[in-house]
Amino acid sequence: MPKTLSPSKLIPAGTLYRGREGQWSWVAHRITGVVIFFFLLVHVLDTSLVRVSPEAYDAVIGAYKNPIMGLGELGLVAAIVFHAFNGIRVILVDFWKQGPKYHRQMLWGVLGLWALVMIAFSIRHLSHVFGG
Repeated sequence: MPKTLSPSKLIPAGTLYRGREGQWSWVAHRITGVVIFFFLLVHVLDTSLVRVSPEAYDAVIGAYKNPIMGLGELGLVAAIVFHAFNGIRVILVDFWKQGPKYHRQMLWGVLGLWALVMIAFSIRHLSHVFGG
């Protein structure tokens, strides 16, 4: 495999991820996946409280109704939206013949769509969290 010269070392030519956009999207996809998994775990546990003790369930749900949890919900939605849009990009990179060629442009598209969705959601969500 031919090598190309990098400022710090030799890097195999032809690899998709070289510490640039592709690798950072890979890292962000894994992190958001783990965040979503742990949310789902907590969600199943707190929802199951309703069968054990409805009073305990009401107390937990009441504790969630504060601005800090509202910001946490915003972060969760941000993770879900990025993970979903980037997942579509990953599918296109893997299964579309031209996917690797356009992976960088698709990432910028993912980030643009993510920003649009999050701006719209944030305005509405934060008005409920802080406004009533």
